[in-house]
Amino acid sequence: MVKHFKGFSLAVVAVAAVSAGVAWAQSGHQGHGQHGGGANAYAAFKDRPIKALSPDQEADLRNGRGMWLALAAEMNGYPGPMHVMQLADTLTLSADQRTRFDVLFGKMKTEAVAVGEQIIKLEGELNTQFVTRSISPESLERLTKEIGESQGRLRATHLRYHLETVAILSADQVAKYNTARGYTR
Repeated sequence: MVKHFKGFSLAVVAVAAVSAGVAWAQSGHQGHGQHGGGANAYAAFKDRPIKALSPDQEADLRNGRGMWLALAAEMNGYPGPMHVMQLADTLTLSADQRTRFDVLFGKMKTEAVAVGEQIIKLEGELNTQFVTRSISPESLERLTKEIGESQGRLRATHLRYHLETVAILSADQVAKYNTARGYTR
C-alpha cells in the first residue's frame, strides 16, 4: 500500500528526493572526485556554519530560488513564473496574465522559502549532532530522511508552479518563451 502525503504518494516524494539530490549536487555542491580527494579536498568548507551547505545554497534556500530543481519542466516546454514575468513584454502578457503571474510567483516563493528554511534547520541539526558527537544511528536515519523529503517537497513546489504557469499561457506564448530562452533550434 502506498501512503500519501498532501496529495503525493511517498513513492513520488522518494523519487523527487533522489532527483533533488542529483540536482543539488549539480548546483555547485562539490563532491569527492572534483578535488582529487587530497588532504585539502574540503578545507574551504571548514568555516561554514552548516558544512553541507555553501553560502550560495543557503541564500538560494532562504530566498526561494529554483536552484535548477525545475529543469525537467523548464527544458520541456513548461515555463516558470519568474522567467515568464522577466519576459512579460516579449510574451505580450495581458494585464490579467501579469497579475496572475505576480500572485503565482509570490505564492511559489512563499512556499519555497518555508521549505528552504526547513532544509536549513534540518541540515543545521544534523551538523550540530556531528559537531557535538551526539549523533546516533536513529537520529541520523530520521534527519537524513526528513532532509530528503524536504528536498523532494522543494522540488515538487517549483515543478508544480511550472505546471500552473503553462496553464495560464497560450501555446504561442510558450513557443515565444522557448525561443527567447534559447530552447528552440
